[in-house]
Amino acid sequence: MPWLTASVAGAAVLLAGAPVQVVVQGTGWLGCGAAAVAVVVATGLVLHRTPVPVVAAGQCVAVLSLMTIQFTTDGVLGLLPGPAAVARIGELINGAGQQINVGFAPVAATPEILTLVTASFGLLTVAVHLAAVSAAAPAAAGVPLLAAFAIPAALADGLLPVGTVVAASAGYGLLLLTGTGARLPSRGLLVSRLPTAVALIGTALLLALGLGSGAGFIGTAGRFAGGLGGGGGAIGLTPFTALRGQLTDATPVELLRVRGLDRPTYIRALTLSEYVPNVGWRAPRPAPGMPLPGPVQMPPQTPGQIVDLEIENVGLYDYWLPLYGVPLAVDGLPGRQWAYDQRSGTGYALLPRQDETWRERALLPAPTAEELRRVTGARGSAPGYDSVSGVDPRVLRLAREVTAGRTNNFDRAMALQDFFTGRTSSFRYSLQTAPPAGDDALVEFLTVGRAGYCEQYASAMAVMLRAVGVPARVAVGFTGGTAVGDHRSIRTSDAHAWVEAYFPGTGWVLFDPTPLTDGRTITPDYVLAARGELGPDGAPTPSDAGGPDRLEQDRPTQLPLPAEQPVPSPGAGPESAEPGWSPWPLLVLLPLTAALLGPAAIRARQRRRRLAAVGAGGAAATEAGWREVLAESADRGVRAPSTDTVRGAARRLVREHRFAPGAQQAMRVLVGAVESSWYGDSHPGPAELAAPVRTVLTAISTGSPLSPRGWLWPRSLRTRPLRNRRTTDPRATDPRASTPDSTNAAHRN
Repeated sequence: MPWLTASVAGAAVLLAGAPVQVVVQGTGWLGCGAAAVAVVVATGLVLHRTPVPVVAAGQCVAVLSLMTIQFTTDGVLGLLPGPAAVARIGELINGAGQQINVGFAPVAATPEILTLVTASFGLLTVAVHLAAVSAAAPAAAGVPLLAAFAIPAALADGLLPVGTVVAASAGYGLLLLTGTGARLPSRGLLVSRLPTAVALIGTALLLALGLGSGAGFIGTAGRFAGGLGGGGGAIGLTPFTALRGQLTDATPVELLRVRGLDRPTYIRALTLSEYVPNVGWRAPRPAPGMPLPGPVQMPPQTPGQIVDLEIENVGLYDYWLPLYGVPLAVDGLPGRQWAYDQRSGTGYALLPRQDETWRERALLPAPTAEELRRVTGARGSAPGYDSVSGVDPRVLRLAREVTAGRTNNFDRAMALQDFFTGRTSSFRYSLQTAPPAGDDALVEFLTVGRAGYCEQYASAMAVMLRAVGVPARVAVGFTGGTAVGDHRSIRTSDAHAWVEAYFPGTGWVLFDPTPLTDGRTITPDYVLAARGELGPDGAPTPSDAGGPDRLEQDRPTQLPLPAEQPVPSPGAGPESAEPGWSPWPLLVLLPLTAALLGPAAIRARQRRRRLAAVGAGGAAATEAGWREVLAESADRGVRAPSTDTVRGAARRLVREHRFAPGAQQAMRVLVGAVESSWYGDSHPGPAELAAPVRTVLTAISTGSPLSPRGWLWPRSLRTRPLRNRRTTDPRATDPRASTPDSTNAAHRN
């Protein structure tokens, strides 16, 4: 019984799943994962003597039964997964997918999430068991183990703890150390393998930790989903994932040093223009822009201050080039690496870079509140920045209620900003949000949760601005940083997102709806003036200027929205459909894994049975040994034709696989035993042929290494092995006929 390898395979899955602690709150996931692993391992051991497909199917049914007991009340006799239980499990997994879509790590350990964890650990253990035990190929188990490690790593906001890397590496190392398939490794074999295994694991850990500690650079966003030569497409990873990871980092890292600013100013890395309900904001691929370095555009007819800045890159490694205000020219960068997309207001590169220093001449717009109030005709002035397709009608209605009575776009924007940051607002800043309750994510934030960080606030205000006819986008970058000597230091803790609204003739104007309480918010003069916080001389008045009474009169009454079902917007297309998460990928994983590893598992089981027969001795020993030698040779591309005799086939194998003298002697022993058994009814005793057969098999594998394709799809399973029995060739029975050794000698001559 392969109890050791199976047990270590289960432990390796748990160790590789250590990063789950970063994306799921609490420790409840560990109990669910351990239970799933234990059930799969136990089922595999019970069904070990049955065919591989039966083992895998039984393990899957066992996992379903476990989930039925844990998470449903619909099981047959309370244990077996009937149709109702399967449907309920599907609903729970679908709910987990929705929570992942609208939440961020670490998510609450709800029944939905725990169901997904149980199913994932169960299926992963099935795949690892197939590779390590059924196929006797523990190295191949690294593929599903990588999934157990990589998926939480992709969902996590920051770098994984060092302990998770160590745990995953140790689990895989133990699996390699005990990887002898169904046989229990001897103590001597374990001891002989121990130094090599320790060296391999130690080297891998040192490389991982060394690369991790040396990677001090940080990026603000994800990657491009495709080339930049036109067409559709979007950013591959949400920028908010990296943004929140920087905000929660316990040890902020310095990214930029800026010289030439006389006051704190937001610096933009990229902008997001496409809103997908229940998914969030996405950035389309930038259009081919102006090559950098060089001039970008002429100064617009917008009031403001032109500044010359020097930006020193300390630790930012990204696709995006952080820039201030309206860039006019950028210098100091290597040629043909960067470009500037004027429409989105972003500098970008095709590959992430970390250039040391660049200089920017920029216009820092400074419109007044009255100038912005006089702007008209914003709707349609910025195509692509006004779409509300698929947005829940309750959000649109709330936006109109908040801005009721406002006669211009600037006052509408101010009403929405005060909705989130005014003195009577019930919204609060938090990096933790309540788990979704199944409704539209934006509706829940606006009416139930009312807590979040800059992602939620910027996303909500930009949608609501579009709802009342004001073109808007979300900007991602950094706040003003900290004054240090002759420069401003910008760190990961300064990562931020805000809103930019478009005003014809003025351009993109900044609004920040996030109710920060740490002093990082930069409030523009036009916002202060609109709130009555600037005096006649342009200086800020005391914080109570304007008084709370004015805010109470201007602010609409905040009432809970009715809990009605979302009504599709007229003309909404497929983009407006709520994205779901189906359990089908998990159900497809097992057949794909079985199809990939099934032939190798069948071949491994075949090999074990034949070697067991060789060890048992008797008439079946020679038949099984000879068949296995021919099959091993066929797997490696050398097949003996049906016209070959036993000795002819042996000579062919010796020649093609380049046997050493010791292996040639073992082949002579095997050929003699086969001929004696088939033609003289003289059969070997127990274990008599085991050593020669293993020597021959080792010589074949040494002389002709097996390719990955040959391991996954063995050739011997596609052709019937040659028996070479009862041939009429006299050499088959003539002891004076040539031997493999003599043929090989002739070949050498």
